[in-house]
Amino acid sequence: MLNLLVSIKQVPDTTNIRINPETGTLIREGVPAVINPYDISALALACNLKKTYGGKITVITMGPPQARLALKEAIEYFADRIILLTDRRFAGADTLATSYTLAEAIKFLEKTDRPFDLYLFGKQAIDGDTAQVGPGVAARLNVPVITYTIKIEELDLEKRKIVVQRKTERGIEILSARLPVLLTCEKEAGHPVFSPLSAILQAQKAEPEVFGADGRIPYDLNRLGLKGSPTRVHRVYTPEIKKQGKMINLDEVGVEAAVEEIIKLFKAKGVL
Repeated sequence: MLNLLVSIKQVPDTTNIRINPETGTLIREGVPAVINPYDISALALACNLKKTYGGKITVITMGPPQARLALKEAIEYFADRIILLTDRRFAGADTLATSYTLAEAIKFLEKTDRPFDLYLFGKQAIDGDTAQVGPGVAARLNVPVITYTIKIEELDLEKRKIVVQRKTERGIEILSARLPVLLTCEKEAGHPVFSPLSAILQAQKAEPEVFGADGRIPYDLNRLGLKGSPTRVHRVYTPEIKKQGKMINLDEVGVEAAVEEIIKLFKAKGVL
């Protein structure tokens, strides 16, 4: 039976993102929060694996107290245990501090229960787009990582082996690894499941286990939150959209003249 760990993040709905022109920060007031879409794929993959092989799904997130709503939703994906890491000392964390916070919590969970076979992350969060947290956690756990996973081709629990398809700029790669392994998931890795009424009702009643920086997990407080984050964001802004296109009317100049004009424009821009 599989022991699965899924890491999710509650993010602002990017269809409603606005930036304060004076401060250069995101305007979060009134913006609905959702589970990061790539993390939904990781949840769905875990759900499918549980149905096929049996086992247990633990879902973890780091965030403010309202992130508990994302964890409650994870119950609809048949999560067995939901864990919220929340503390003011976690606030302001960059990817380095975030991966440290998550990894130490995962180590604690493995010491108090049993080791995980698979760690599933979304390929990136849509609010930061760094794709660094999953690999960062893998490095801290000292486990192999396969990024941009789109499909698990083979999973042999007896041989502790997994074969995975991953997407690259050059095409599809097929990689094998020994368990445990951390996968970061593309949207193709798993599709949202149909949740029965019983799971929806269970999600409404569920409450996560809450862990802070109070000493239960042996955190180094200097590596948490803003204090443990060497990255500084200087400014966030909406780029100016510059429209420099040129319209060529085929009815007026004809196809040959239009092609010649396009070639001239490409040469002028250094494309040809």
